[in-house]
Amino acid sequence: MSKIDPAKIWTLNYRLAMSVISSVAPDIAALGLEPKELFLLAELDEHSYPAELAATLCMPKPTVTVYVKRLEAAGFLRREIDAADLRRHRLVLTPAGRKVMSHGLALLSEAFGARLGRLSGPEQAQLRTLLEKLS
Repeated sequence: MSKIDPAKIWTLNYRLAMSVISSVAPDIAALGLEPKELFLLAELDEHSYPAELAATLCMPKPTVTVYVKRLEAAGFLRREIDAADLRRHRLVLTPAGRKVMSHGLALLSEAFGARLGRLSGPEQAQLRTLLEKLS
């Protein structure tokens, strides 16, 4: 049996993710978002501080700041002063932000679902188990 190349598996995974994202990028753009902005919105409920978002999304803090300013100007999020620490601002999704986030995630889900449809039910379950194990 030949040795498994982890870099090859990583590359295949990355190509799949980028292919799915690229396939829906025009539809996400029609919502007024870049794909990375969609991922930022999707993390806001769990990570409501810019530094947390940067760490979670593996983005430089200045990049997150640019996205936050743009998303705030578009009405998709707002800043609130943290009652526990008046020096900090929390980021909160607005109803418009939640709507575009939900729509954008549905687009990604549909596109990825089409790819998953190439696998049988048991293969999909196995893939999920393996991904959970790796996570």
